[in-house]
Amino acid sequence: MFKVVRGDITELEVDCIVNAARPSLLGGGGVDGAIHFKAGSQLRDFCKTIGGCVTGEAKITPGFNLKARYIIHTVGPRYMTGAIEEVLELKSCYLSTMKIFLKQKLKSIAFPNISTGAYAFPKILAAKIAIDTIIEFIQINKITAEIIFCCFDEENYNIYQQKLIYKL
Repeated sequence: MFKVVRGDITELEVDCIVNAARPSLLGGGGVDGAIHFKAGSQLRDFCKTIGGCVTGEAKITPGFNLKARYIIHTVGPRYMTGAIEEVLELKSCYLSTMKIFLKQKLKSIAFPNISTGAYAFPKILAAKIAIDTIIEFIQINKITAEIIFCCFDEENYNIYQQKLIYKL
């Protein structure tokens, strides 16, 4: 089941939320900063022990003070030229995250709009990559889960609503 919501991902009661993280996993701005702030200092301490993360990959941590039990951190690409490598790296973020989700046998997950803030990925293209990648993954792996796209801004909310109508 897919759902699009507008709001604060740190307030969602789901098995896990996804963090659009920096490579250090030690916090930053945007959704990354908000997640670290709400999860508390234990998250930063834990992230220091797992050695960062490269673009396109993902790592899981406890949710600490969040309503979500877990956080899956993934590092999105910076959009520079629109090269196929940038598209493939964003797709890899979603695949890496969903592989962890599947392995942990979780039932609900909330995604932010990865790479569309400071990393400047075009919002429409990013939404298409996210939706197509996740739909393909859940069909191949026969997953029944609640997939939430949590949009902080109205523009992304409208884009995801429109894209999902055409996919489902």
